[in-house]
Amino acid sequence: MTQPQPTVTPKLEEPKFGFNEYAERLNGRAAMIGFGLMVLIEYVTNQGVLSWLGLK
Repeated sequence: MTQPQPTVTPKLEEPKFGFNEYAERLNGRAAMIGFGLMVLIEYVTNQGVLSWLGLK
């Protein structure tokens, strides 16, 4: 005997934290903005980021 298949697919909620598509997209955008700002700081000050932060 075969069991009947469900007719309704449950709607699962997106996780609020952890590895999900939204979090990964947000992290990628933040990384791109940070990299762009780093390049801009190096161009404007004519120093590397380490020098700019006083670490070199």
